[in-house]
Amino acid sequence: MTAEFLNTSVVLSGGELVVRGDIVNRTRSAWRSEEGWNTGYHLFDKPTSTLVVDGERTPLDLPPGDRRHLETKIALPVEPGDYAVNVSPMQEHVAWFYEKGWPFILIDVSVDDNGIPTLRRWRLADKAAVRRRRLFKSMSTALTLPIQLPWRNRSLIQTLVRRDLKSRYAGSTAGALWTILNPLLLMLTYFFVFGIVLQTRVPGDPSATGFAFYYLAGMMPWLAFSDALARAPGILIEHRNFIRKLVFPVETLPVNLVATGLVTEFFGVVILITALLLIRHHLDATIVYLPLVMIPQVLLTAGFCWFLGAMGVFVRDLAQINGYLLTIWFFVTPICYSEALLDNVSPAAARWMRLNPIYVLVRNYRRILLESRAPDWPSLLWITAFAIIVFLAGHAWFHKLRRSFADLI
Repeated sequence: MTAEFLNTSVVLSGGELVVRGDIVNRTRSAWRSEEGWNTGYHLFDKPTSTLVVDGERTPLDLPPGDRRHLETKIALPVEPGDYAVNVSPMQEHVAWFYEKGWPFILIDVSVDDNGIPTLRRWRLADKAAVRRRRLFKSMSTALTLPIQLPWRNRSLIQTLVRRDLKSRYAGSTAGALWTILNPLLLMLTYFFVFGIVLQTRVPGDPSATGFAFYYLAGMMPWLAFSDALARAPGILIEHRNFIRKLVFPVETLPVNLVATGLVTEFFGVVILITALLLIRHHLDATIVYLPLVMIPQVLLTAGFCWFLGAMGVFVRDLAQINGYLLTIWFFVTPICYSEALLDNVSPAAARWMRLNPIYVLVRNYRRILLESRAPDWPSLLWITAFAIIVFLAGHAWFHKLRRSFADLI
């Protein structure tokens, strides 16, 4: 025995919701206002289920079986977004009864960028309906929010990436030119050590030039990936003022790292393409496959950055541990040595090393840029599937922990 709503209507009038209808006491006890019985409403931010407004109460005095006509006016926020409103009986310091499984009025409303609200729909619901709604919303959010948020905030991401690149080299003589010099000097350093000093060569091409191209093609995905992951554990600490003082889409901060890493890789690809044209005097048409290989690379990098960014708030030593792990990851991936050397390790170790997602990316970069071949489609399909899982799981992890960030930073 609970409450019952009859003759209910919901309209939007003058920028506020007006809820009218009869409420019937179907319990065996009287509802008395002096005992804290009221009707009221909760207004939630729909994407995050965050309570925004704990609305005004309307006193309830109803004997068992009686009904009362109610009219509730609900002022809506001016901030754009999607909102959900629950209108329900409640008893102060006892419970909101929609949380106990009683029927309630569930209203969906949105506010556009100009502060104009739109009534989407309303219905009578119960706890089971809310559970189904939350499950559907959780699944829908997990699949769509990781893509929607970066897209909605693309202008902000662009501004922050530009600001990051400028501030990183502020005060230096070369300025933004270091965006090109850094990857170039890094690649020259490793080429000198492995190509000149250690005389590393690749099968089929014993020249230093052949090794240089082999090495540079392998460095392309690693540049963007490692640059983003190296900074990910400290990205929220670095922008703590945004999180503390502003209503800020913190999910975009790890995405900024992905975009900045892609800028670094872009200049690396330009260097490699220029070298191929100058020395080999041609560029393979298979370069058109490069965007297909970069899709799982971007998804994988974003997923790891979300995971590390969230963990970095709780584990402050993660930045140091992460740097060490990235160094190991680099050397177990055949970037600066021949892939044929994997045959010198045990079959089990070689199998795991070939499952390394960065190795799959490196292998396909070399096929496209150096070997005039299409990507290895089976490996590209599995790395894409793996990257999607990491992408969605990384965002879900970040989204779950984001409410704690402001308290811990």
